[in-house]
Amino acid sequence: MLQHQTSSEALELTYREAVRQAIRDALARDQRVFLMGEDVGRYGGCYAVTKGLLAEFGPERIRDTPLSESGFTGAGIGAAMAGMRPIVELMTVNFSLLALDQILNNAATIRHMSGNQFGVPLVIRLATGAGRQVAAQHSHSLEGWYAHIPGIKVLAPATIEDARGMLWTALEDPDPVLIFENVMLYNMTGKLAADAGPVDIDKAAVRRAGRDITLITYGESLWKTLDAAAALAADNIEAEVIDLRTLRPLDDQTIVASVTKTRRAVIVDEGWRSGSLAAEVCTRIVEQAFWELDAPIGRVCSEETPIPYARHLEEAAMPQVPRIAAAAKAALGRT
Repeated sequence: MLQHQTSSEALELTYREAVRQAIRDALARDQRVFLMGEDVGRYGGCYAVTKGLLAEFGPERIRDTPLSESGFTGAGIGAAMAGMRPIVELMTVNFSLLALDQILNNAATIRHMSGNQFGVPLVIRLATGAGRQVAAQHSHSLEGWYAHIPGIKVLAPATIEDARGMLWTALEDPDPVLIFENVMLYNMTGKLAADAGPVDIDKAAVRRAGRDITLITYGESLWKTLDAAAALAADNIEAEVIDLRTLRPLDDQTIVASVTKTRRAVIVDEGWRSGSLAAEVCTRIVEQAFWELDAPIGRVCSEETPIPYARHLEEAAMPQVPRIAAAAKAALGRT
């Protein structure tokens, strides 16, 4: 999809408000769109993303559901197959495991299993990530798990523009799309064009140009990585920062082009190191650009532990700016 041409007028809003605006616009634009999930209506959503939408669109379009992720995700699959355009909200990413059978064995496979007779144009929104002191059961970063599944697209919007525009494009996709919204981004503020529209959901973005090393990341870690790049610049190290944006399918072309230029890479991934998305990106670089590398690829991931509740331990378990900058310096032999 081509980037929507926007006006110069810009509004300041939060990431939360950008997602709400995206949902509101989708509901107004297409009568087939409806939203359902736990507490999305009267309560306004666990993270207040859907506040006010019930009063505006009514209970037929904003549907509070029982505590049954498998049940209402399955209902969303059926509605999508019947011609609707459902948005299913799974309150936190760990709750999505209760719907994994529906996502993996139904939504992702129906086009294949039906010989291309049926599709599932379903969008699932999931709150993901740590940092809000909600302890081990509600702090997962499982987007790498879902990026393993063929038949779906996996998105991780990190900017206000992507939070607003990716939902638009996802709702036009004929197959299931999962959108992972990092909980630490909801209060982030930024500028958005008043007439902002859809954005691509199949390309990575170069968020900072550089010549010395490529830093590859996604989601909330983008902002830590940009801060690390700014710190490195003070030491005359110019880091290029790649925002993956789409985790399945990965944009190999943008990744490889950057690494071919800088000849060094570090991947920053809030998921656990073992079997991580970072490991997949590392392998693709080695497969496609091994002879361009001047140093081993580095990784900065969360510690291999359930995410602690105590704030200082939670922060220590996650990728932070000093660790990212140190990994970049190590790849450059400047420890």
